[in-house]
Amino acid sequence: MMNKVKSTPCELCLSRKLSLFAGLGEEHLCSVSEGKNFISHKKGQILYYESTKPLGVFCVNSGVVKIFKTASNGKDQIIRLAQKGDLVGYASLIGEEAYTTTATIVEDAGICFVPKEVFLKVMKEDNNFHQRLTQALCHDMGLMESQLTDATQKSIRERLALTLLQLGDSYGVDGGDRQRLDITLTREEIAGLVGTATETVIRLLSEFKKDKLIDLQGKKIILLNRKGLARLSDFYG
Repeated sequence: MMNKVKSTPCELCLSRKLSLFAGLGEEHLCSVSEGKNFISHKKGQILYYESTKPLGVFCVNSGVVKIFKTASNGKDQIIRLAQKGDLVGYASLIGEEAYTTTATIVEDAGICFVPKEVFLKVMKEDNNFHQRLTQALCHDMGLMESQLTDATQKSIRERLALTLLQLGDSYGVDGGDRQRLDITLTREEIAGLVGTATETVIRLLSEFKKDKLIDLQGKKIILLNRKGLARLSDFYG
């Protein structure tokens, strides 16, 4: 069950510094702060469904949101995982289109919902914000092109190694070549990120553990050898 609670004013929100709302002028920051609703979501709850019309945008204050498409075979292809500071659903809102994805909560999350009229007014009046949105959209397009290239040119083993490295970049703690992933994903969700069958991910994770590239503690994954994973993924940089 989602709970609407009293929200922190935007000017005091630490997550805002990580978001596209960073740098907003006082007037527009007040507009967003006064117009938003803060809602506490539990794991498994849906933010929005594919093919529905956006009524605003979601800013992740805490937790993790999974954005995915469901294929004709019923399997989920995860487009990305949104975390603290990320804006979700703004591309469809700006494009005046229905959502092309579904968004659900992976880890308990605090989400600020900014209504459409508030968001579009700020976008229209703040040129710097408009520019940051344009840059973010271009960045997202670049990521999608890279994902498409990886899907056609990399093996599943290479894609899994790259996915683990990317999760380490976003959710890794302890640092160095050894990192514990501070996010709990099911094997099915990892398969959705890689774009393969769950059984294949289970087998490859077991092989990675045998090769001492990772360690497995329940659903938690520890990267033992980032350099080895990078070589395996054919990813340098």
